[in-house]
Amino acid sequence: MKTKGFALMLAACLVLLTSVPLSAFSGEQRLGSGSYSTLPPNGTKNAQTGLYQTSRISGAMPTNRWWSSLAWNTYSEAQYPHPLAVKNEANGMSVYAPGPRIAAHPACICGTMSDTPDFTVGHTGASSFTAASVDGYSDWFVNARYEAGSRSMNASYGLGSPYVYFTFHGGSPQLSFTASPTIWSGDEQASVLGITIDGAHYGLFGPSGGTWDGIGTDTLTNRLNGKSYFAIAALPDNRPDTLEQFRRYAYAHVTDTKVAWSYNADRSEVQTTYTWTTSVKEGAEQGTIFALYPHQWKHTDAALLPYEYDSVRGVMKTGAGNSLRTAMKFTGVLPSLPFKLSVDERAALQGYVDEAQAESYSGASGTHQTGKRLGKLAALAPIAEQVGDAAATQQFRSDMKGILQDWLKASDDTERLKRSNLFYYNERWGALIGYPAENGSDTELNDHHVQYGYFIRAAAEIARIDPDWASDDEWGKMVKLLIQDIANADRSDTRFPFLRGFDPYAGHSWQSGRGQFADGNYNGSPSEAMNAWSGLILWGEATSDTRIRDLGIYMYTTEMNAISEYWFDAYEAKQRQDFSRTTASMVWGGKTTSSGWSDRPEQSYGMSWLPITAASLYLTHRPDYADRNYAALLAENGSISFNLWADIVYMYRAASDPEEAAALFDALAEAMTPEAGNSKANAYYWIRSLNVLGQADPAVSADYPLYAVFNKDGARTYAVYNMTNRAKTVTFSDGTQVKAEPSAFGIASVGNGSIDIVRPEPDDGEFHILPVPPHME
Repeated sequence: MKTKGFALMLAACLVLLTSVPLSAFSGEQRLGSGSYSTLPPNGTKNAQTGLYQTSRISGAMPTNRWWSSLAWNTYSEAQYPHPLAVKNEANGMSVYAPGPRIAAHPACICGTMSDTPDFTVGHTGASSFTAASVDGYSDWFVNARYEAGSRSMNASYGLGSPYVYFTFHGGSPQLSFTASPTIWSGDEQASVLGITIDGAHYGLFGPSGGTWDGIGTDTLTNRLNGKSYFAIAALPDNRPDTLEQFRRYAYAHVTDTKVAWSYNADRSEVQTTYTWTTSVKEGAEQGTIFALYPHQWKHTDAALLPYEYDSVRGVMKTGAGNSLRTAMKFTGVLPSLPFKLSVDERAALQGYVDEAQAESYSGASGTHQTGKRLGKLAALAPIAEQVGDAAATQQFRSDMKGILQDWLKASDDTERLKRSNLFYYNERWGALIGYPAENGSDTELNDHHVQYGYFIRAAAEIARIDPDWASDDEWGKMVKLLIQDIANADRSDTRFPFLRGFDPYAGHSWQSGRGQFADGNYNGSPSEAMNAWSGLILWGEATSDTRIRDLGIYMYTTEMNAISEYWFDAYEAKQRQDFSRTTASMVWGGKTTSSGWSDRPEQSYGMSWLPITAASLYLTHRPDYADRNYAALLAENGSISFNLWADIVYMYRAASDPEEAAALFDALAEAMTPEAGNSKANAYYWIRSLNVLGQADPAVSADYPLYAVFNKDGARTYAVYNMTNRAKTVTFSDGTQVKAEPSAFGIASVGNGSIDIVRPEPDDGEFHILPVPPHME
């Protein structure tokens, strides 16, 4: 019997051992040919271990949120849930309505929270709280819990909500002002007051039967009549009928917010649905009043309310209910531009490819600079492929593979934890951290989408021609882990927060992991976010993963519209009238600024453009704006010559005047040092291609995501890159059809009523639509 029992136990152990991936060291987690570590290597730094969260929170804490400082700080820094601004402090929640006080001047559109808030909501039973902690969150709302012994106060607030919802235990709401507010509706016996303080209007909503103490003083106390709920709202005006409209919805406290998206390929359209869930405390209304940013209200057919708010993002319009749907056009991405250069231009491009091939490279030291190197190679490889330089193509791809495979495996040749160039997992924050880290991507969890986006984009370029490399058995699982870190869309995956860097309601990314600034969180390089989202699109299409592809399309399309509104202001919104820049260097929660991390104008402008690749064609959608923006840069610089980033500047010039851009590049290329993530070959190729093809035409879309439509003087060129393994006919919204062979471009030129389907011809100065070369190691 003992022998039999031992045999059964041994068999069970063997089954267990064979079902668990073996690790070279105790912290290594193998994924196909790659791996990551749960043990940080010596010399690494981690984010703070202490989080300000209650026991209700489980799973990975979100980072890179407009409210992130609440989780990092004892209380919080200022936060900007437009149209409000709030700050969690020791004595309660300070509330401020920036709208009436927004000031625009040449350097800033400022709506930051004043050192003197409009009022503070405190607790009658607690003069101060030990902390304000995250007690719950959803896609664009957060719940802060204040505690002082047995007494507590919860405050729930979110983007687009004019309301803050409170619940009290062991006391009542006490509102402290610096001076007695003007009360224009209600009295001591009313449950609701309409007030004005320093030009800002508010509704104060106590429960039915509640009363007020302190009328005529600088302290108002609401007696809750045995209830626990209370709310305030910023009002667009001080009309009694407006107060009544907001009162109807004030007792439906928002308890959950959720975004959902879908990509309709037939219409090349991204549909986004925003949903608010409420808990009704009293009354009949179950929805809420919400304020929409310009990138939202310009893309919805929903019936809106007549109320508006001023904000640092422009006019916010309002709606009411439990859901809202927007629809935005996806304008396509390509892995590379289609090749249509003359024989002489092809020869010049070959020279720049040779130059890049001969370039010495000693290796980057950290995640961002390594990413830039990968981005540079990912652009160079298809250019070399298009000119038919097999040796250069192979070298660029081999270099990409070498860098990626080095970083995507945590053990060295001795099967021990590597000293550098690896990723490790921080369970406390639910974050994958690259080492060596740069720009605070370890200690503050900054910029993960910016940095890892380059890795994903390079992996997508390899996957385009080498699907085996991208398989789960090889390196695909590690690439998908990077995607999970920066843009986890699986709500059941508790290892990583939902959409870490991307804000579904603000419509753009945030760079700071903790957001510990008086101006809120910030974003200074939306174009690098676009690079990441295009990487998801191309990776998803190359690996037949439509879930990742459609996630990338959703974020790419949404952020593209946000960039046009809040960085480029291509539509010249009224809040920019006193702002000297035609572009923003940085967008913060509380302001938009013309200054950034560099005082050099070419860098301040260029951070919103680079990296410029075939996924950057959105920069050319408005040539009139691009022309104004370039003229403004020249005025600041005082010359057409630039000491830094001249390649990026002239590539941007091609968005409005490619002929002039070509002349500038040719005249100055010899002395030019390209930006670290760029090459002369990529700059030349982009400029010359736009000179031949024209700018991207967003008026025409396609029923396949890898496409572009160019327009030069009314003549359109339709380009498709077929990432599948069978021939594909793509239909454009104007009826044009283009057939593309597997893993190849398909092109059609339309002008003067005729359609010319272009086929490859050798050295004729026409399109060279080269099929992908054989598998290259």
